[in-house]
Amino acid sequence: MKLRRLFLIVVLVGGFWYITSHFSPSVDGVSLSHFSLLGGGNATSPLHLTEAEAAPAYDAEEQNNIAIYKRVLPSVVNITSTTLVFNFFYGTVPQQGQGSGFVLDREGHVLTNYHVVAGANRGIEVQLSNKRRYAAKVVGVDKVHDLALLQIGAPNLQPVTLADSSNLNVGQKVYAIGNPFGLSGTMTRGIISSIRSIKNEDGAPIEDAIQTDAAINPGNSGGPLLNSHGEVIGINTMIASNGADQSSGIGFAIPINTAKAVLADLTRYGQVRRPSLGIVSYAIGPDLAAQMGLAGDYGVLIQRVIPGGAADRAGLRGGNEQAYVGNTPIMLGGDLIVAIDGQQVADPQDITAIMDRHQAGDTISVTIVRGRRQMTFKLILGEAHEANS
Repeated sequence: MKLRRLFLIVVLVGGFWYITSHFSPSVDGVSLSHFSLLGGGNATSPLHLTEAEAAPAYDAEEQNNIAIYKRVLPSVVNITSTTLVFNFFYGTVPQQGQGSGFVLDREGHVLTNYHVVAGANRGIEVQLSNKRRYAAKVVGVDKVHDLALLQIGAPNLQPVTLADSSNLNVGQKVYAIGNPFGLSGTMTRGIISSIRSIKNEDGAPIEDAIQTDAAINPGNSGGPLLNSHGEVIGINTMIASNGADQSSGIGFAIPINTAKAVLADLTRYGQVRRPSLGIVSYAIGPDLAAQMGLAGDYGVLIQRVIPGGAADRAGLRGGNEQAYVGNTPIMLGGDLIVAIDGQQVADPQDITAIMDRHQAGDTISVTIVRGRRQMTFKLILGEAHEANS
């Protein structure tokens, strides 16, 4: 009797095992074994993935982006400046600021913004893309143009290539590489949105500033703005953020030609000796010239000559009668500059571009319209100062 019961149990268990092992019950035509992938049951079914046979080829634009990044990244540095500040609770404590910069030559010269290193009384440290750190010394600064030249003692440096920023066009592609928010080696891309004159945070003018929609954030200051060939066309310096401490798609860079002129002074004299006409000026177009009764229909009207400046010494004259253009007061009666060294001058930006090719002490010829007469003066350039425009 017991053997019969035992035999029956063995048959039932064996039959259950056979049925569950060889048949897949279904619900509404779907095999129950498929539900195991969704967490139901213990049975599994093969998972078939579709994989690419090879890495996808990069298109021409991607290849250029990658090539620029790989070529320029070793030249971009992270700059940390340390300043001692007084804290009411803790006394004197160190405070660190960060920015970017780029290597100019194999001797270790690094260009950055002045505001990145301003007030650094406890040292400046430069970190290369290979994570090696070096103490930096300040070779010279130009507060007016927000530029600083540093030097480090590092081997095997890879310098950038500097472009000519005089013929930039709105719409051309640009790249920014730097350390936004301390995220080293970050690359962003955009276009040149405009070329315009602006004022920096200290109120000093930046002529022909490069406006771009490439993302520029705190930490990008001092880093390079590049063209599509990976050449430096500007130094990223500030953003228009409308109160927010981050990019709003409006960033500005100092044109590299301005930096070249500053560097020439720093390396030759150890200080900046930017040339100046010694005038305060106002751009005149055809409509305004007709309203004022001027003999010329374009040029730069001298509002005021700086006493003792180059224009004053050469005998150029400023205005003597106040008028208004809209709500802006201007002075009439001054000389109208129409050319310098035979090159047409239509606005102050033209003068800035010419000054970038000269140094203090150079002699230039300035063609003006005075009354109904056109005259040319020889003028020895003076040095620019913060008070001059």
